[in-house]
Amino acid sequence: MTSSPAADPLGPEWAVEPDGTRTRAASRVVLLDGAGRVLLVRGTDPGRPGQRWWFTVGGGRAAGEPAREAAVRELLEETGLVAEPEALQGPVWVRTAEFPFLGLPCRQTEEFFVHRVDEGTPLTRGGWTALEHATLDDVRWWHPDELADLVASGVAVYPVDLPRLVAGLPAHWDGPPLPVE
Repeated sequence: MTSSPAADPLGPEWAVEPDGTRTRAASRVVLLDGAGRVLLVRGTDPGRPGQRWWFTVGGGRAAGEPAREAAVRELLEETGLVAEPEALQGPVWVRTAEFPFLGLPCRQTEEFFVHRVDEGTPLTRGGWTALEHATLDDVRWWHPDELADLVASGVAVYPVDLPRLVAGLPAHWDGPPLPVE
């Protein structure tokens, strides 16, 4: 595996495999509020106009950055919320996602953490990167029932089984991470 050039449109945390696939490790945060809702971000790919999907807060880890610290950093950048690494539960889930983005094949290995906040906690988008501003167009709290209805209507949500996964989270996670699709 070789390092991705600084001019790579996806950013410096992506490596390039010999076949051209961009790869990175990522940390994601399942952010839950006091009403039991999960915060999701809606994204789009400029290379595939009209396609949108909802997903959890998070993103790529820098080389050598621990997963939990990356999750806290991503939480701050994408929501403005400050959290201590030990306040996050998990990782609760792990997955490898393969997808095209900006016309490039991508593979991302993800660890998901849970963080809980009070209902009505204010959020900001002040830490978004230029790429995030160009590809993210909405942030919304979803109750698991609403999320299940959204998925049933054909809207893409990732992980695919997120409504069931969120509904099944215990008040406190104390097990190993579960693999998800």
